[in-house]
Parts: sequence; structure tokens; C-alpha cells
Amino acid sequence: MTSLIHSYTYLQPSAVSESAAGRTLALETSGGATPAGEVANPRFFHGFLTAPAAAAAALLTVADVAATRYYQPAAPASLDPVVTADGDRLRMESFSGCCGVHARLDVLAPGLDGDDVGHGTTNVDINSPLRRALARIGGLDPLQLTVGPNELEVTTFDGRFVEKQVPLPERWLRGFAEAQVLAAGFTLRAEIPAPEASAFLRTLPRPTLRPSARTTRWVVPVGGRTLRPTSRPSPDAVCLPGPERLLALQQVLRHATTVRVYAPVRAESDAAAVVWEVQLPGMRLTLMLSQNASRGFSGEGGVLHDLATGATADDADLVSALLAWEPRIDVAELSRQTGLPAERVRAALTVLGTSGQIGYDLAEEAHFHRHLPFSAGGAEARNPRLRGARALVAEGAVRLDGALARVGKGDHVHVVRADDAGRLSCTCLWWAKYRGGRGPCRHALAVSMVRDTTTRAAR
Repeated sequence: MTSLIHSYTYLQPSAVSESAAGRTLALETSGGATPAGEVANPRFFHGFLTAPAAAAAALLTVADVAATRYYQPAAPASLDPVVTADGDRLRMESFSGCCGVHARLDVLAPGLDGDDVGHGTTNVDINSPLRRALARIGGLDPLQLTVGPNELEVTTFDGRFVEKQVPLPERWLRGFAEAQVLAAGFTLRAEIPAPEASAFLRTLPRPTLRPSARTTRWVVPVGGRTLRPTSRPSPDAVCLPGPERLLALQQVLRHATTVRVYAPVRAESDAAAVVWEVQLPGMRLTLMLSQNASRGFSGEGGVLHDLATGATADDADLVSALLAWEPRIDVAELSRQTGLPAERVRAALTVLGTSGQIGYDLAEEAHFHRHLPFSAGGAEARNPRLRGARALVAEGAVRLDGALARVGKGDHVHVVRADDAGRLSCTCLWWAKYRGGRGPCRHALAVSMVRDTTTRAAR
């Protein structure tokens, strides 16, 4: 997997400081996007956290996820979390080093007391001294929060720049895209009190270096109060893939009120991704686990169908022009403004998600806007199956025959079939291995492209 070298430049390290005025958590920002354009070190908030101990524990969880590889553990190395200011809240996000866990802390309006929250997206510096300081924050003493440099002090920072150069793998960006597509298909499956959730976590296996010891578990919600283990999937069961990864939540549950579990509507015979959402005073912390501890979000392929459709790139450009870091994207309103059907707006949002511009908030059942330094036009370079499908189409290797299609030339021809619902299957090894569980193969994508072109030409 290729990587880019991304440079974060901060005016000084993030830190927790003490003064006569009290404690201050200063999160230093790197280059980011704002309504005024790109800014070297944007400033998004200055005020107080209304639940400081809970906020510190939750932010530490986001940082811990960024510093951890849950599969094939290696030396700690993390990307600095992404922070998005939406005008009424701050969202802090990270992926694990293996890209199989996504963490997001939403500090909502009741959790903030101070200046108006700005708009934009940036990275914030999370360093080892800051992590140790966050772990020591407790009690009810006020905690002041600044996100971005103090403008009055910027002139004194000469010679104190902090620069980090880290490998930025493509799968990190692809993970943002795939996670929001998966989450949009989830529903609330369980809601349990925090003490019950904490007791359940204590029964989970400890992290291990032995892949053979990692398991997938299934649980059944009971009476809205607890989770009961079950030996196999059933219509009302919820999957816990690599459940040891949930232990990252332990440090925040003592501050929590409720835990919500989101998953696909019905359990399948195979493992499935899951989201645990922790309700905190004025905040929400969500932890999303990939389908398997050895499997990152970046290879799920959930965005490929929308990327293969001819009109989505133009639709994405149109929709993108109307986004402005909204905490909740209204699909119906975008449909009205663009004149596009709601399904085409959703497909456009999926395309924008491939450049990290779109996330999904399960609690509010809505997408939200962020802005990362990548273009949606680079999605094809980040998806080899999409490139392979376009090559097959360009070679004239797709031949349609009703519900069947033959893809390939010579001795390398595969048959793609459409069922009554229009779902495609293929005779290739990819399909045999994943059965559509990681998105379409390149042959099915190529068939979708040709059929889409034929349909639009006939209009």
C-alpha cells in the first residue's frame, strides 16, 4: 500500500497548563480548511468544557485508538486526530493504525461554554506529555479549552515550531469513506445503562498477539438492560467482531450514562461491523469496529457502486458547492436546491466521502461535512477495482446478454449474473471468496458501468 508523507506544523505542542485562572487544555492546530480558505493554524474555539474529566477521558480514548494497531501490533505510531468545527459542536476523529477501529468524540453545545464554535477542519497535536496530562485530569474543577493558537501569543512563537512528518496511508482516507457508508446502513439494536456495559466489557477477552486467539462473539439484547452472550448468530443477535477492541471504552464508562449499540438490521451468518456509542454529559463518543480484527475499513468496497455511475462525479461537484460544515446534512433540502432526486444526492455524498468530506452521525441519522486535503477526483487512484473495471470497459471486454454478461477475453472470461433484485454475482475468485461482502468485483463493476451508459444513452 503506497503512502504519502504528510507534514503537520504546529506553533507549539498541545498541553495542559495550570495558572491562577485555572487549568487550560490547549489543542494546537495544523493547516486546515475554513470558510475563508486554507489557514495555516486555524482557531475554532475558546471557552470551557462543562464536564472536564469526561472530556479528558474521551479525548484520550480517541488518541489511544490513533496510537494502536489492533492487528499485527507494532511500535506505536499515530496520526494526529482530525477536528471538525461545525458551528455548534466539535468533532474529534481518529483511526487505529490497522484502520480497523474508528473513534469519534462529538462535543456538543451543552458540553461547551464559551465563544461561538467556528467552522472548518484541521489536525490537532496529540503528544505523549499531553496524553499523560489528560490521564490525570479529574474532579470538578473547570477546564478551559482552546482549539487553535491564541492570536495574542503568536508573535512570541518564533523558533518554537513543532513539525511532525508521518506516513499517511491511502487506506486511512479510504477508511473515512467506507465507515460512513457502513454506518448509514446501521440501526439502533440495543441501549443499556453504562454500569451494565462496563460489567459486560469486563467479561471480554484481553488483547493478545496470537491471531488464532481472536474471536468473533455474538450477543442478544435482553430487556433493554443488558447483553446476553449467544453461541451463534440469530435474527436478533448483534455481532462483536474482535471484541477485545471494545476495551478502549473502559476509561470513559465511569463518566457515561447510557451505551447504545448500532449494527445492521439483521444478523448474517458472517461477522459484521458494529458501533458502540457512549453517552457522556454534553458529549458522545462512538467506537466503530470493522467486520474482523484483521480487516480494515479501507477494503470494504461499499463506495464502488456509486463511483462507477457516470453521473455521480458531476452530481458530487454540484452538491459539494452547497456544503458548509453543516452538523447535519439535510438530503431533502439538497435535493430541492440541486434539483436532483434524493438517491442521486446520497450517491453524490458517497463520492464526496471518498475524499473524506462526509461523515455519518448515527445518533442524528444524518451525514455531516468535514474537509480533508484530498480531492474526490483521486478516488479512482485509491480504488484498484474501479481502475480495473474501467480498463475492462475501455478494452470492450463486457458483452451484455439480458440478465447475464460475459466479461473478459480469450480464456479469461467470467459470467456476471443479475438476480431478480438486480444484485450482481460473478464466477471470479473474488466473488467466490467474499460473496459480495467486500463490495463488487471489477467484473461486476464493469457490467454496471456498461449498463449505466446504455441506459443513459437510451433516454
